[in-house]
Amino acid sequence: MIGARRKARAIALQALYEIDATKHEMEVVVGRLLADRGLSEENSTFVHELVSQVIQNKEKIDCTMQKFAKAWPIRQISIIDRNILRLAIFEVLFDNRVSVKVAINEAVELAKKFGSDNSPKFVNGVLGSVSHLVDR
Repeated sequence: MIGARRKARAIALQALYEIDATKHEMEVVVGRLLADRGLSEENSTFVHELVSQVIQNKEKIDCTMQKFAKAWPIRQISIIDRNILRLAIFEVLFDNRVSVKVAINEAVELAKKFGSDNSPKFVNGVLGSVSHLVDR
């Protein structure tokens, strides 16, 4: 289950990255990325929900990100790190499906796989600060 959820998060991240970089339509991007990926219906739904909820809450998420990454204006954070953080901040502050620890760990793993050498440390640092807002 963990492997399938991690794969689903990676697909959600890829969709958020493309949408952020190109402004393509969410449904088109998610549909194309999910085609032939072998995800269960449950995990495909999970991808759709993550992407749509992150987009829906983007303004609040970005305000939170800016609060805890003060030295980095949102547009100066790399597109991949910005979207890893958006995904994780959504899971930490808005979604209660996973624990804060799991959400942070998953984000750090995505940063290791898709980000730069500095991404895991940056993502972990920002999310460590964000986690203090959580009361669960």
